[in-house]
Amino acid sequence: MDANVLKALGDPHRFELLQMMADRSYCVRALARRSQLTASAVSQHLKILREAGLIYGIRIGYYTHYRVDQEALGQVIAELEAIRSAQRKPCDGPFYGCPESEYVRCKSYVPMEERDKTEDGTC
Repeated sequence: MDANVLKALGDPHRFELLQMMADRSYCVRALARRSQLTASAVSQHLKILREAGLIYGIRIGYYTHYRVDQEALGQVIAELEAIRSAQRKPCDGPFYGCPESEYVRCKSYVPMEERDKTEDGTC
């Protein structure tokens, strides 16, 4: 996942626009009216969302209607879910550059002699 995706989602206005487009497509003018933003501001926010790959535009006559790219959003959700569900490993202390005074106080630090080793050697 590109850091631009998280940056795009991190702005409250862009997140609001994305929520609006979740169930239907909108043109810039309609999004501006619904969001109380100027058309220019909406256009700039859509550009960032489009560059992040979260939305795409479909030309309908004179206007471009923007939609959420469900597949791209699903991939972002899957990657975030993988981070959330990752097994937490205990701190290895000095191996990660922590000074001894810090890693001994660290709540996740488990001295090597107290660890239960699994078959593959991980904790």
